[in-house]
Amino acid sequence: MSLEAVRQQAQTLVPEALERLGDYVRIKALSRDPKLAGEVRRMAEVAAEDLRAAGLDDVALLELDGALPCVKGSKIVDPEAPTVLIYGHFDQQPADPAVWSTPPHEMVRDGDRLYGRGVADDLAGWLSQIVAFRAWSEVGGGPPLNVRFLLEGEEEIGSPNLGRFMTEYPEAFAADAMVLTDCENPSTDVAGLTVSLRGLLELKVTVRALRGKVHSGLWGGALPDPAVGLMKLIAQLVDDEGRVVGLEHPVDPAWRESVAGLSPDDDDLRRDAGLLDGVAGLDSGDRPRVEWMWRQPHLTVVGTSLPALDQTANVILPHASAVLSLRLAPGMTAEGALESLRARIQASVPFGLQVEVEPSLGTAGWSYEAQGPAFDAAERAYKDAFGKDLVRIGVGGSIPFITLFAERFPTTPLILNGVMDPRTNAHGPNESLHVGLFGKVVQANVNLLHELALALRS
Repeated sequence: MSLEAVRQQAQTLVPEALERLGDYVRIKALSRDPKLAGEVRRMAEVAAEDLRAAGLDDVALLELDGALPCVKGSKIVDPEAPTVLIYGHFDQQPADPAVWSTPPHEMVRDGDRLYGRGVADDLAGWLSQIVAFRAWSEVGGGPPLNVRFLLEGEEEIGSPNLGRFMTEYPEAFAADAMVLTDCENPSTDVAGLTVSLRGLLELKVTVRALRGKVHSGLWGGALPDPAVGLMKLIAQLVDDEGRVVGLEHPVDPAWRESVAGLSPDDDDLRRDAGLLDGVAGLDSGDRPRVEWMWRQPHLTVVGTSLPALDQTANVILPHASAVLSLRLAPGMTAEGALESLRARIQASVPFGLQVEVEPSLGTAGWSYEAQGPAFDAAERAYKDAFGKDLVRIGVGGSIPFITLFAERFPTTPLILNGVMDPRTNAHGPNESLHVGLFGKVVQANVNLLHELALALRS
């Protein structure tokens, strides 16, 4: 058996895997919608079926009361050999067909890209690992080290029960290194190793003025409008450049200099994120734009109680609410950010309105030195597959699994890569996967199992 033979076998499996990916996309495994819990379970069963077909042993759905299932499987080739844990998630974000160019739950190919909800975040992520494992099993007689898979069904709602799963099923998480394929690459030609993630704080802000609705013509001008007050309040939480007031986070100047060349310019934002002509990206000042994207907090309004445009009425609302999502810089705590934001909200509420702040989700940011034999192995694996050095990047999103895993297993190396690129648009409309990038990541995964087997034995 040669490593090259395993690589070649992996590439022959790619077309079949991408066809299977279309089956995954058709399952509406939306963990955020309780009515679709059955679909999340069906996706778990399909994932378990494919782990068994790939040759994993002890495949099972892990169950807890009040939780959506996880899926686990393992291949222990030698009890004395090192073990790698491969993590992924099979739940998806909601998708509004009205803003998609293709049906969200039907995979559609256009050129080099496949479109569909969850196609890259994270269905193709863990599928790329199954392909690599199959190649080792079919040509190499098995992987060169012990492998565990752990696939989660609640990542898109913040992994609320993952700690309970770790406590109840510790053997499913036991490993000498962990690999997560749920992150982004700087481009389809350059691989990224994620070494920082922002945390997340969600809170609901409600302002109240009246006991009930009143006619805006009769009472407008005498009564405060909670809807207007809510908008004014939110606007006061950010400055003129769109930055959260009072929450700027210190950054190592050496790190700032090291990432200066990775920042997208406005043309990149137009091409990759759909920024409209004539609209500029947020001014980055004297910092690289990726600092604001990876290492500073950012506030987003993700929902309001305001009436939809087709439900208008000439009334003053008695109250108005908004759900705010605050991305936290690595090193910031949800508790500290909440205290700061709550103080500013209470000091800024207009018109003498009553205000209430209700936090609903909080997870800290994470950053990593990423040094040692396991990361040297990743450097070699990805350079061979991509023909270029692995670039260490940050991700502006949050993966609660990583924070929790790092707390529970502080000495375990965490290798974070993925199949996404700047045009993927995870969580947004027209989410897509670049077919060529998927093939490169599959080859990198094959290499990584080989390199980790050597690095972790020494």
